[in-house]
Amino acid sequence: MELRSIATYAKTVRPGLPASVFEPARSRVLWLPVHAALIATIAWALTTGRVPAALWPVASIVIGFSLAGSVFLGHEMMHGGVIRGRRAIRVLGWFCLLPFTLSPTLWTAWHNRVHHNHCAMPGKDPDMYPTLLEYQTSRAARIMADQFGLGRRRLISLFSLFVGFTGQSQQMLWTAREKGMLSPGLHRRAIAEFLLGVAFWTAVGVIVGFVPFVFIYLLPFVVANSIVMMFIMSNHNLSPLTPTVNDPLVNSLSVTLPRPLEWLTLDFGYHVEHHLFPTVSARHGKVVRAALLEHFPERYQSMPLTSALVQLYRTARVYKDDTTLIDPPSGETFPTLMPRGASHDQAPNG
Repeated sequence: MELRSIATYAKTVRPGLPASVFEPARSRVLWLPVHAALIATIAWALTTGRVPAALWPVASIVIGFSLAGSVFLGHEMMHGGVIRGRRAIRVLGWFCLLPFTLSPTLWTAWHNRVHHNHCAMPGKDPDMYPTLLEYQTSRAARIMADQFGLGRRRLISLFSLFVGFTGQSQQMLWTAREKGMLSPGLHRRAIAEFLLGVAFWTAVGVIVGFVPFVFIYLLPFVVANSIVMMFIMSNHNLSPLTPTVNDPLVNSLSVTLPRPLEWLTLDFGYHVEHHLFPTVSARHGKVVRAALLEHFPERYQSMPLTSALVQLYRTARVYKDDTTLIDPPSGETFPTLMPRGASHDQAPNG
């Protein structure tokens, strides 16, 4: 099928959107003190014995959701959808990304620049799983697909949800310079931002003690990883490769949840919309979605998050070709998602 560029879609959709859609959603910044206060209050309650031991795991889950919410805010903030001003974005972004000790300098290069500009392009998009050729010629690619890829109906693959985002961010941090993502100076700054985050959580651990720290940070860290990874993997890893044109209606998927959960996750599931207008707050995801459905109903792709996760679990993570996933050890193949009306014998580069 024919691929279309982001500019092509934007030229059609943007004139019909209200001007307010393209303004920063400044009130969203209030989520940061809300999450910080919630986490600090629960941490205080745990360390002072005000929470029964039986409820400590529940407290960890609540903190984990709040950590994930902070990261969703950081993602939007780093794109300029919440506030403007490079320094303010970097400082507040550091606090938002602190749950994963993720450097805002790294995130800007890895996610904003490389991923968004080269989405689903093999060899260029750092968030895509390998092609069959990469799998056959690279041990690292085989490890990523076989050991850290959700799928192939393997229960052990669910482990990738628990630590996947942290694992990828660490890989990006220590290879960003050799991959050309960061200059030597910016790479040093990224490492410093990461180490500052490590120092923060180390200090928290020293202050509260080991056992409370497990429930205040380590278990919530796993919860937050899982929530973030559910969205990240469903957003792209069921979709085709688009090696010649970055077409967000082909290489991206929006996922839906019950409205209260969409609100708590800051509408992060509106991902096709986000790749079309990265600097627009996800608060306006529904408005952008309505415009896309009006103009491109046969191309727009969305499904419930639960359905996407089931498909991820049942399929493989290696690309045999642009529109086919394969499990190399067994040879079993699976079709990628495709826009309605598109045949799987039509490669995305048509």
